[in-house]
Amino acid sequence: MRRFTRTLITAAVVAGVIAGTAGWASGNTQEAVTGAPAGTGAWLAAGLPDPERTSPAEVARFFAGLSPVRQRELARTHPTVVGNLDGAPLELRYEANARSVHGEFGGARVLAHDPRGRGQVALVYGDLARAEHVAVIVPGSDVDADHVRPLADMATSLRRAAGGRTAVVAWAGYTTPVGVGLDAATGRLAEAGAGRLTRFTDGLAAVGAAEPSVFCHSYGSVVCGLAAHELKAKDLVVFGSPGMRAENVSELGTSARVWAAKDPTDWIDRVPNVEFAGLGHGADPTGPAFGARLIPAEDATGHGGYFAPGTASLRAFAAIAEGDVR
Repeated sequence: MRRFTRTLITAAVVAGVIAGTAGWASGNTQEAVTGAPAGTGAWLAAGLPDPERTSPAEVARFFAGLSPVRQRELARTHPTVVGNLDGAPLELRYEANARSVHGEFGGARVLAHDPRGRGQVALVYGDLARAEHVAVIVPGSDVDADHVRPLADMATSLRRAAGGRTAVVAWAGYTTPVGVGLDAATGRLAEAGAGRLTRFTDGLAAVGAAEPSVFCHSYGSVVCGLAAHELKAKDLVVFGSPGMRAENVSELGTSARVWAAKDPTDWIDRVPNVEFAGLGHGADPTGPAFGARLIPAEDATGHGGYFAPGTASLRAFAAIAEGDVR
């Protein structure tokens, strides 16, 4: 009987994630893109530090020991490495990535651009080096370098609401699930993404950027939950979350303030908050037992409406990003 009950729970998770999503199609299995960036072979052959074995702090020290002329030479010669090297000077990364994206992302500055797989990108709105406050937005399913507009819209909306003191990064820096299927129901892609997100925030710290507030949407909140114990962040804000692979805030192992929002029309509310045999993502972060600080979202609409102008959720997000709440 116990085995039968567990089977029913597992079936409920899969059915809830795949079928309970307002008609979204089941996704194809994705292979996570990780490891050193394209062009690393030539970089290593030139006797330069291994991008995988060198921490962002060590990368920052390496570049600090180079002349500006030598730095720019490396950006020209090895743009795909320098442009994706956490800990390298921000302006140098922008310069390196500009060589490969050719203005593809409008008014954003490109802090990372990895063309492998479906493509990954980190877009910056505002002056990341000088901003008093920094926000990083981590997306859920279906976002990649060619489908970054929904994430970019979130970033520009938050930037407008938070004002000029806050720089916002749209971080599509991991392989997201496609559609809603087994990838979205398991933590495999989130585990790979958590390592990349942790290294990204380590890189921000290494170049002296302000400690960020990290906003995590949908499956992105699974990424943030798995990264939380190592993530350099002052706030973790999850919205439309299927769970964070933790039963409560204490299990996240973070000193960051943890916030959660879910609007009453979000289909994510129909996904069972259980975790069994690798399926499902655990407790609802907006549940009272989880212990997160709740954000009002009654006037947001659907799974992607949390950044809509005039909503209580956007006002709260802006206040958190600006450091105006305690």
